[in-house]
Amino acid sequence: MDDKPPLGESVLLGVQHYLTMIGANIAIPLVLAGAMGMPAGATARLIGTFFVVSGIATLAQTTVGNRYPIVQGGTFSMLAPALAIVGVLQTSGAGWETMILQLQGAVIVAGVAEVLIGYFGVMGWLKRHMGPIVIAPVIALIGLSLFNVPQITAPDQNWWLAGLTVALIVLFSQYLKTSHRAFRLFPVLLGLVTAWLLAAGLSVAGVYSPGTAGYVDFSQVFEAQLFVPIYPFQWGTPMFRGSFVIGMFAGMLASVIESFGDYHSVARMAGRGAPSARRIDHGIGMEGLGNLFAGIMGTGNGSTSYTENVGAIGITGVASRYVVQIGAIVAIVVGYVGFVGQLFATIPTPIVGGLFVAMFGQIAAVGLSQLKYVDLDENRNIFIVGLALFAGLAIPNYVSAVGSAGAFQTGLANVAVVGPVLGSEFVAQTLYVIGGTGMAVGGIVAFFLDNTVPGSREERGLTAWEDITEDDSEFRSFWDRHVSDADAEERAPGAD
Repeated sequence: MDDKPPLGESVLLGVQHYLTMIGANIAIPLVLAGAMGMPAGATARLIGTFFVVSGIATLAQTTVGNRYPIVQGGTFSMLAPALAIVGVLQTSGAGWETMILQLQGAVIVAGVAEVLIGYFGVMGWLKRHMGPIVIAPVIALIGLSLFNVPQITAPDQNWWLAGLTVALIVLFSQYLKTSHRAFRLFPVLLGLVTAWLLAAGLSVAGVYSPGTAGYVDFSQVFEAQLFVPIYPFQWGTPMFRGSFVIGMFAGMLASVIESFGDYHSVARMAGRGAPSARRIDHGIGMEGLGNLFAGIMGTGNGSTSYTENVGAIGITGVASRYVVQIGAIVAIVVGYVGFVGQLFATIPTPIVGGLFVAMFGQIAAVGLSQLKYVDLDENRNIFIVGLALFAGLAIPNYVSAVGSAGAFQTGLANVAVVGPVLGSEFVAQTLYVIGGTGMAVGGIVAFFLDNTVPGSREERGLTAWEDITEDDSEFRSFWDRHVSDADAEERAPGAD
């Protein structure tokens, strides 16, 4: 994590990190803009805002937060409540300007709540009761729950192009990695760019026509703005509404659980011990500040750790913090320079889908690898992991089928005896968002069963887990590394 490759190499490696999450960082603002009815100019600025927030939040997390080489960006966990808020406002005839300001207010409050959760040590305390039986399904579900994203399952999917992308990444990362250093370091970048250029050539040749999956249209790049103005409160003064804050708060909780799993995943891929409670608290607290910043800048969404970036570390073996920071600077430039962002936006959806297949499969496997510390001959362990995985896939599927938080609330209100409590807006919104998030459902099920079903610490893997978990003293925060060192120099003999 502390390596610093040459600058030129670091730029390419950093761009590779950001290309792995380009789909999500463009898809989320496009979905939001479409739902709100944003005009084209405002949509371009919203996409740029996502990149600027991602870059600054990543620099903060890697420098002052948990210091893991992990990219920060928009979160799907907070997209569901955002769309619900937009739906409510549409029924009242509100315009997109009002919608984005309401979303900003909800994200700001959720960010403040996450700051408190992080820096008051809530997740660090919970970690003491979590072992590999809990962490394994959480990480696995981060990958498995994304198998049905539109970039993979679109009805008009170009499976030839998606399959080619997967095949190229496999070829470069697994078969050719020992033949040349470039294949080992840049398998994702090489695979994506090769497929992208091929799709562009087929588009020019007329094989892919406009509107079909795989078509590349570079004309929008030349029509883009040279400079996109992005600044705090660019849409106006945020608006606050209690019921909207509740929904966004639930999305934030789901995001926290996902990030908890991501921290363990990136630590394992980077060859480090499991994160300490102190490192987790600093990470979650910084993500809360990232959410607060996202609300101030006006993304209408939050900021969280990116699973795709963790998958890239697993495939390339490059876990340099410096590389991720260079990539973050590139992201900030992309946000402000309109034509660069539009260039990335021309990457065809099938190629992004193929990229996701490689990334998310890697994440699921890393999650299951945590079970090496558990006694898998014990039936209680197999039962808990299996139930957590199945629940993490089945329950979100049911919640999705319900259709909306309002319909879910109506169903809960009809439950005998406890209906009045479950049917309240606060409880219903929270259950709807968390119940629709696979890693949250799986983690809660595994946490409850692992801490209530009888089993020894050795069987549960807690003894081995403690041996590989870094001590709190091994994580030095920004304050420890700078202020404490300065104090030590002042106390040194001969100091002025």
